Amino acid sequence: MIEIQELTKKYGKFTAVQGITLSVQPGEVFGFIGPNGAGKTTTIRMLGGILAPTAGTIRITGICMARQPEAAKQQIGFIPDRPFLYEKLTGFEFLRFSADLYGVPPREFPGRARDYLAKFALTEWAHELVEAYSHGMKQRLIMAAALLHDPAVVIVDEPMVGLDPKAIRIVRELFRELARQGKSVFMSTHTLSIAEKVCDRIGVIHRGRLVATGNARELRQMAEITEGDLEQVFMRLTEDNVQKGNE
Repeated sequence: MIEIQELTKKYGKFTAVQGITLSVQPGEVFGFIGPNGAGKTTTIRMLGGILAPTAGTIRITGICMARQPEAAKQQIGFIPDRPFLYEKLTGFEFLRFSADLYGVPPREFPGRARDYLAKFALTEWAHELVEAYSHGMKQRLIMAAALLHDPAVVIVDEPMVGLDPKAIRIVRELFRELARQGKSVFMSTHTLSIAEKVCDRIGVIHRGRLVATGNARELRQMAEITEGDLEQVFMRLTEDNVQKGNE
């Protein structure tokens, strides 16, 4: 599971993330939405251990990220919004490289690699150089690499960017399958329809603060919108917080 307490990140006088407290339970897909510049990616990078918070604590399956960063990261499958890959490796070689980093047993690697290459429709490209992959294929390869070590927690930033409709369906079904396996999934997204379809709960971040959390029905109640899509709810919740901040 993921536990965050009073998570804060400051850059000089600017506060990018302020006092976020939340938890994501095993078997839950948690969606994290907000406008550009709201603090989503900064939060994701702190959860993945890439950025150190200014204040607050992060626990991954009970392990404190600040005190035991390597042990905490071992529990995480981190999927960034932009894939950074060694393009002179083949897809299969990149998966082997990732498996070695996370200590996947050598005997188990070939079977796991084949399974994930098939799951992400990359089998035919397994032995081609990554530099020949499209953006969507690279994104799918990053996802496969992040899941090879069977992490308890999956943290993903904008997973649907650059994916075609077929790949979006594959990824959407994958997240639900991971939840059924008891994993915690924390997903940042701009795609509100995806959040509504995939996520058990959704958190709305605005100007670095978590302004609302709940399932789609609960968020509609908070926004006092009985009908309409999640985009209308999102606009109402963020507009209300702008007005409160200006009062």
